Amino acid sequence: MNETQAGVQNIVEVENLVKYFPVRAGLLQRVVNQVKAVDQVSFSVKKGETLGMVGESGCGKTTIGRSMLRLVEPTSGEIRYEGKNILQLKGRDLKEVRRHMQIIFQDPYASLDPRVPIGESVMEGLHIHNIGSRQERYDLMIDTLKKVGLESYHARRYPHEFSGGQRQRIGIARALALRPNFIICDEPVSALDVSIQSQVLNILKDLQAEFGLTYLFIAHNLSVVEHISDRVAVMYLGKMVELTDRTELFNNPLHPYTQALMSAIPSTNPKAKKQRTILKGDVPSPLNPPTGCRFHPRCPIAEEICSQQEPEFREHNPGHFVACWLVK
Repeated sequence: MNETQAGVQNIVEVENLVKYFPVRAGLLQRVVNQVKAVDQVSFSVKKGETLGMVGESGCGKTTIGRSMLRLVEPTSGEIRYEGKNILQLKGRDLKEVRRHMQIIFQDPYASLDPRVPIGESVMEGLHIHNIGSRQERYDLMIDTLKKVGLESYHARRYPHEFSGGQRQRIGIARALALRPNFIICDEPVSALDVSIQSQVLNILKDLQAEFGLTYLFIAHNLSVVEHISDRVAVMYLGKMVELTDRTELFNNPLHPYTQALMSAIPSTNPKAKKQRTILKGDVPSPLNPPTGCRFHPRCPIAEEICSQQEPEFREHNPGHFVACWLVK
């Protein structure tokens, strides 16, 4: 699938990405099954945009993000950064690409060393990539902390001395210190209070405008995704079921799963009557996903073909991709 438009360059392209986790059992720890976390997912991220990625827990969003940075090794597929297949890179070449691709983790406290002042944590990437002198690294670290709303004296403090929102700012500063082009935001505001969420989102948008950053923004909260994203991808049980721009998705969701997600968004008008789509049953296990369309056991409009054949992820309208047999 190629979504390149005239004058718009894809900074990252993911093609047929697969990640299976082996399940081992017995005395010899033989592989007895596979957790199909991500299964044949293809998409691209355009330079300077924010691609939101939503879906239920366990649908493969975080695995996609970590696979793109090779924090987990994909089972198969291609991941191209500015035309280079990073799955074929090793050593210095891989290190150089990683300088330009960073990640903001969901839990900032777990990603920070409690024994190290946060200034040293922010400078760690600069040390690894041997950027500048020690004084230049220090100056860059201080400048980065100020850009995320912290002060220079914070550099001497330890992670336990900060609030959750401040820790997430530190996480953003760590990702920003190397001045990357592409940042994966793995649910960066899901653990924060609503008032702090808005502050962090505004910081991300300001930094994107200042440095020309490209984001893959992974989240559960559709309101957050609507606020920050240019395009939105919807995941379900390791598959991408819909992908289009933000306005089109929220005004005209095509896939039944996307429609169910949209119906769950609370209305700001207390008098408005909203038709809720209640999904029956639980999400199937990725150990043994259903045949055909993976959503068909819970789909309110499923037909016989849905359980027999897997739908193609196709372009229904210009720029609007969907995987559903019943969308004509």
